[in-house]
Amino acid sequence: MTSTTDRYPFSMPSGWFAVAESPDVEVGQTKAIYYFASHMVLWRDEEGTAHVQDAYCPHLGAHLGHGGLVDGCNIVCPFHGWKFDGEGCNSEIPYSDRTNKKARVYTYPVLERNGFIYAWYHPARQAPTWEVEEIDDVANGNYYGPKRFTHVVEAAIQEMGENAVDSAHFRYVHNVAEVPEIIRYESDGHRSYMESNQKFPTPRGVVNGEINSTADGPGVSVVRFAGIVDTLLMTATTPVDAEHTQTRFNFYVRNLGDESVNSSVGEAFANEVIKQFTEDLPIWTHKAHIVRPALADSDGPFMKYRKWYSQFYADHPSAEEQAAEERTVYPAPYWPDRMDEVPGKGTASVKYGGSAL
Repeated sequence: MTSTTDRYPFSMPSGWFAVAESPDVEVGQTKAIYYFASHMVLWRDEEGTAHVQDAYCPHLGAHLGHGGLVDGCNIVCPFHGWKFDGEGCNSEIPYSDRTNKKARVYTYPVLERNGFIYAWYHPARQAPTWEVEEIDDVANGNYYGPKRFTHVVEAAIQEMGENAVDSAHFRYVHNVAEVPEIIRYESDGHRSYMESNQKFPTPRGVVNGEINSTADGPGVSVVRFAGIVDTLLMTATTPVDAEHTQTRFNFYVRNLGDESVNSSVGEAFANEVIKQFTEDLPIWTHKAHIVRPALADSDGPFMKYRKWYSQFYADHPSAEEQAAEERTVYPAPYWPDRMDEVPGKGTASVKYGGSAL
């Protein structure tokens, strides 16, 4: 199994992960970013191509995202002016007639699709084994949007992903009257598919809805909602490190022919999804990871999901291998500012998100 943390029996999976949204970086712009427990630089060259590279110049270690400049199709180090091309090769040393062939900046494979800039992560830096599917509805004008939302969660990416197959929690965390019914869960290589039915209450009565989702590896998913209004949700989840995950939601609603209607309907639906996401935060933040969960016979396909997900770890630990781990419970850390009572300090004033010390 890949290296673990004190909190989880797994580290970061490999795959395509969003490191930005396309409008976030302009031609000629550099940005310092941090994902996969690594400092990186994101930049866009004069031809409009986005690049993601390790942050530190191999010359004397300057961070290329803090003060680095774009010159044509090269990034320029702010410390001594060394230039590196989109492949990470040293292309110029301004005070030397020669370049340094050994001076390389690791360059991540990049795809720009569906409004996101995706970088391929593999702990052994192996090449991509698939590409993110392009979603025509994002580009062809049939859908209005996006409404954008992002948040960093104190939880591992797999831990958050398991929420997708947990239909029972909708009743108890989100207080929905009808629990969604999962009618199909299948996987095929790096993709998994889930279909569910859900009843949506409206002022005109209950509307039967459908939710169909496709996971394109561990970091990309496409969720289609039908019932009240056809809505497309592009979800991108990216490990900041092994215990923190950034989630990005881009909501699109089928074009109803009136921009104000599109906006109001899309806003209402997105706000409900974001509300439910926010309700999940204290659960994700404080829950333990249970290696061998005591499941009810009507719980969702947790172990099928874990078996599919295990392929994205570098040494492919199976669900059975994970279940055989001697340690079975990985609790959340001790956060004194989130305790009702703090040893030696008395009663905390705020249960979640405040400070009692």
